[in-house]
Amino acid sequence: MQDWKLSRRFFAAVASAPIAWLFLFFVLPMAIVWGYSFGRNVGLTEIEISGTFANYGKALEPLYLEIMLKSVVVAAITTAICFVVGFPVAMAIAFARDKWKPWLLLLIMLPFWTNLLIRTYALLFVLGGRGLVNSGIEHLYNGTSLVSQLLGFGAFDPYQPVQLLYNNFALILGLVYVHLPFMVLPLYAALDRLDKSLIEASLDLGAGHWKTITRIVIPMAMPGILSGLLITFVPALGAYLTPDLMGGTDSQMIANVIERQFKRANDWPFGAALSFLLLYATFILIALQALRSRKEARQ
Repeated sequence: MQDWKLSRRFFAAVASAPIAWLFLFFVLPMAIVWGYSFGRNVGLTEIEISGTFANYGKALEPLYLEIMLKSVVVAAITTAICFVVGFPVAMAIAFARDKWKPWLLLLIMLPFWTNLLIRTYALLFVLGGRGLVNSGIEHLYNGTSLVSQLLGFGAFDPYQPVQLLYNNFALILGLVYVHLPFMVLPLYAALDRLDKSLIEASLDLGAGHWKTITRIVIPMAMPGILSGLLITFVPALGAYLTPDLMGGTDSQMIANVIERQFKRANDWPFGAALSFLLLYATFILIALQALRSRKEARQ
């Protein structure tokens, strides 16, 4: 491929369209919202950008800091569960036969072919009061009650559905359900590039599978693991749809608070400040990961 320094006009002409698109539909709107974060409402539809930091000060009040902290904790738990579940799956795909790898990867990527809203409603149908899980438990409960009645012990009380929705359990389960592929794919990419001979040598020397995984596989795949953790944590932190549909009143995350500021409260400056605090946190995480990768590349 030709070096862009030798044909700067050609590469500038090719890059001008995507750069213009990025500026008009990403940089410029983000700059407007960023300006709103330093403004205040002067009417129902008018915002005065006065340079005030009052919105950021309000965002640091205990109420919103608690919601932000809870969002971080929920995102961290989601990321940890995705790693525990996704690592064995990624290993299974990486060490599978070549003819099976494309099909296994296809199964991981299939959820991306379906709208997130549809997948969330499908999970609601499974976990609802009359959903598949509760229906299965109810049939088992009624069968046990019938056996007890036939044996003369008397029938059980009528079955009461288990509350599986609109709580923190449903929130974390939904986030894991949505973000698990984001963890599996980077882990697979890292594990697939490993030198298999080192793993075989570790096993031949009697290290065992667990020691081989903890002392050989995980350290060698650490860049991919960190990428998977970051790629999973960031969207989980800013998740909106899953907490809105599956979480209860005590399971709302920071993205739901931002949505209410823009829609119901009509306080765009405060919503913009909350949005950019979330964006600043994301940039810090990405910068730390980039610095770590650069440091490892120099060593």
